[in-house]
Amino acid sequence: MKLINKSMLTAVITLSTASIYYAQQTQDTVKSASKDIDEVILRGVTDIAKDRKTPVAVSTIKAAQIVERLGNQEFPEILKTTPSVYVTRGGGGLGDGSLRIRGFDTKNTAVMVNGMPVNDMEGGTVYWSNWQGLSDVTTFMQMQRGLGASKLAIASVGGTINMLTKAADAKQGGNVTLGVGNNGFLKTLFSYNTGRTQSGWSTSFLMSRTATNGYIDGGKGEAYNYYFALGYKPSEKHELQFTFTGAPQWHEQNFQAPISAFLKYGKDGKPNRRYNPNWGYLNGQEFSTNRNWYSKPVAMLNWDWNMNSKSKLSTVLYGSWGRGGGTGMLGSINGKNTNYDATSPLRDANGIIRWDDIVKWNQGGAVPDFGANKVATNGEIGLNTSGNGLTRRASVNSHNWYGVLTNFQHKINDNWNFSVGFDGRYYYGFHPGYVTDFLGASGYQEKGNLNYPSGYIVRDSFNAVPSANPFATATKGDTQYAFRNFDGEVLWGGFFGQLEYSNEKFSAYIQGSASEQGFQRIDNWIVDGVTVKNKQIQNTKTGFKYLFGYNAKGGVNYNIDENHNIFGNVGYYEKQPNNYGVYPSNNQNLNPNLTNEKIMSGELGYGYRSSKLTMNVNLYYTSWKDRFQRFTNLPNLTDVNGKPVSRPYANMDGIQQVHMGVEFEGAYKITNYITVNGMLSIGDWKYKGNASGEIFDENDQPVQLAAGQDNRRTFALDNVKVSDAAQTTASLGVTVNPVKNLSVYGTWTYADRYYGGVSFNQDYLVGPNGEVTDAAKKGALKYPSFSLFDVGTSYTLKLRDQKQSFVFGVNVYNLFDKDYISDARTSVHTKQLGDFKDNASGSAQQQFDAYQKTLYKGLDSSNQVYFGAGITWSASIAFKF
Repeated sequence: MKLINKSMLTAVITLSTASIYYAQQTQDTVKSASKDIDEVILRGVTDIAKDRKTPVAVSTIKAAQIVERLGNQEFPEILKTTPSVYVTRGGGGLGDGSLRIRGFDTKNTAVMVNGMPVNDMEGGTVYWSNWQGLSDVTTFMQMQRGLGASKLAIASVGGTINMLTKAADAKQGGNVTLGVGNNGFLKTLFSYNTGRTQSGWSTSFLMSRTATNGYIDGGKGEAYNYYFALGYKPSEKHELQFTFTGAPQWHEQNFQAPISAFLKYGKDGKPNRRYNPNWGYLNGQEFSTNRNWYSKPVAMLNWDWNMNSKSKLSTVLYGSWGRGGGTGMLGSINGKNTNYDATSPLRDANGIIRWDDIVKWNQGGAVPDFGANKVATNGEIGLNTSGNGLTRRASVNSHNWYGVLTNFQHKINDNWNFSVGFDGRYYYGFHPGYVTDFLGASGYQEKGNLNYPSGYIVRDSFNAVPSANPFATATKGDTQYAFRNFDGEVLWGGFFGQLEYSNEKFSAYIQGSASEQGFQRIDNWIVDGVTVKNKQIQNTKTGFKYLFGYNAKGGVNYNIDENHNIFGNVGYYEKQPNNYGVYPSNNQNLNPNLTNEKIMSGELGYGYRSSKLTMNVNLYYTSWKDRFQRFTNLPNLTDVNGKPVSRPYANMDGIQQVHMGVEFEGAYKITNYITVNGMLSIGDWKYKGNASGEIFDENDQPVQLAAGQDNRRTFALDNVKVSDAAQTTASLGVTVNPVKNLSVYGTWTYADRYYGGVSFNQDYLVGPNGEVTDAAKKGALKYPSFSLFDVGTSYTLKLRDQKQSFVFGVNVYNLFDKDYISDARTSVHTKQLGDFKDNASGSAQQQFDAYQKTLYKGLDSSNQVYFGAGITWSASIAFKF
């Protein structure tokens, strides 16, 4: 498949009905917009799908739509009207949004910036808070569902998202923007492009700041964004561009609480959707157990070499230096910690944490309802330990990441093209822990570092805020660390190739790639050759474990006539597990059941294009086998001696998921002033077959659950619905342009068949003869469906010279203030009368009647959930010159 060039740009604009402009553009405006895109995107190593040519399901968002509709939403929310995409704000913290495509999260969705992979190389996750600035600099965003058209061997099980940023040679001009919104949201932005000079130089830069008090209680956050690009085109053969960008940020976080908590602190039987169990006041200031902070500057050097009329070599060198992490708590007070507990004395009547009283207790003071006073450690009353006193610590996830990506393209003749390339990466991750607040204590005693058998006392704390220095050191000193200190090292090398045939009617391609990935875990608290925990000899360094992976895919598209086209694609992918699947149990032991994950995917699609109506319909099927997944905090497990297992988890392998479904999207131009957009996606995503796993306790010790059996057990997973994404989604939108430069829109979105996560316990253990309990047969819990309405308007006021303008915008989200559950961790099914027995609390019927009053929309109120945000709004004014 060709990379984007001028001959492709007209088609690129009409890729998807996700854009409100899709059916509105005439041929002249398409050409104009194409020229704009040609000026602002990097094309060399970027795989861009072409409408009616590339046989994949694809949707495209342009910068204008991002500017008009994103407002103070999370960046992924701009995709929420795209088929099979489920986007939420997660816990509601700044940048904590989550995105799933066809039921797959970002660990299994390839996210790229200008063709550069950005998924974390250890775990595969993309933290959108680290990319806050992308909404400011993205000029073109394309999402390919399924295995997609990318030539790289990347984690595109669910799909591929490629965000193309401003280029240095964008046309001359600038922009000043001020945005405001609910709960103290304030955004300021300034950008300027010099345009290309006669000598071939060009420059672009941007600065912005975003701050908010947060929709959730105790949810403050602040983010900056800087972007600088320097371009040089010495001749028609060579073009270079250097880009440096970053978005340092911090924000307070919220983690799921039971429905009962939202109801308890609500009013008139309605939940308090803003309730956040993780915060309180410390010395009169908001203070949270969980703060995330990060700075991830990225540098890229792109070189495009037009070797001749048929050959081109495109190369990008890049580096990333991530610094930051997230905070949590160490220790307890008389067995009580800050996790949500409605009866905990550590919380006040409003459910927030009593930080000032915790400080008093840490210092040895008497807090009567906390229980016994603090006991001195080594004669020091103010010293905290892992079980005596509360300390806020940080789990650091810093890294140094370097890579090279090069792609050679050659046009054999008018119909045949091929390309080959190399993708090389090196990643070193730093994962120490350190103290961010002693909460009045004089220090923290650490005894987990085997290099210091008698332990040591940490006296210094560090601020959980990003450094102003983009190249700040990732380490702080051995005896400054608390509760952990390990590193991860990842090597990656891959080759890829593609052969493409195309004419006016027919196009086809085949792609293949192969990669070798090496993982090493480095535990800085282990002395080489010592025996730890599970009675095995461990060393500081594991040595590299190398794994080979590959993929092969192909597809065809046939343009029946100027209106109709059909396409199909198929692919097979052997994907290496991530670092946490290679070394799964928080120690240096290699996974004995290590194997590649195997993905098989196929898709059929139909498209229709006319001056009035555009639409796409496609069917997909994806089988994902030999998955590894850790299930944490398994409840109600007892060992062979009948003792409860402390915070057990299971390392489960051999998991298979099957995802299939149908997708529709379309746009109809009713008049020159009114356009209707719609989409519908219906999926069927579930586990296939049971899966087995090894059970461990919180100390990573294997747990024997039954006499004569080891700690490996089989769980009833067959036909359980995949959680974390609505399997039915729909949207309908209307855009009206009553007068020139004025746009008014309204959008309805719908989500149904969202299933909660299953917390595997003893009920889910498969019996010796394959028997499954009635409780396990219930599977995942289906949560209520919901509908949301968004409205907005934008108006561009052109000044007399037409070169300057003001752009005004207003958006209102969840217009009717709908109460709804957006995310759910658990699947606690509603109890029936037969689940109750007569006892001292009353008859079974009385207990059942009392229980019924605790339900929320028919749901057991012990379920752990996030509520979606209520009505929110944003407004902005921009001056463009």
